[in-house]
Amino acid sequence: QLHLVESGGGLVQPGGSLRLSCAVSGASLADYSVSWFRQAPGKEREGVSCITKRGGSTHYADFIKGRSTISRDNGNNTAYLQMSRLKPEDTAVYFCAVRGDTHGCYYSNLDSWGKGTLVIVSS
Repeated sequence: QLHLVESGGGLVQPGGSLRLSCAVSGASLADYSVSWFRQAPGKEREGVSCITKRGGSTHYADFIKGRSTISRDNGNNTAYLQMSRLKPEDTAVYFCAVRGDTHGCYYSNLDSWGKGTLVIVSS
């Protein structure tokens, strides 16, 4: 059974950086595109970034574009979201999710989700 675990969240000052990890077990990550989402307190979940199965194509939401890099290491079954120049409004629980039935990457019809990792941007 597919299992996703996010890590790397924490408290960071505005302007700081974090690298989130999404470790996958129970299947080969190479068979899935990976998408990152976030949900801030009192707000709906929103797509942040996604990457195709072999990493050849990526997408970033406008609010994170230029401040983030999504990547993956299929050999280690792990995906990453590097975020920099963090802002207080980036405070949220960040989730990773995977989808297997596509050559692209999307923010819908995901096959499996992790439980999330909390990112707090505050001085």
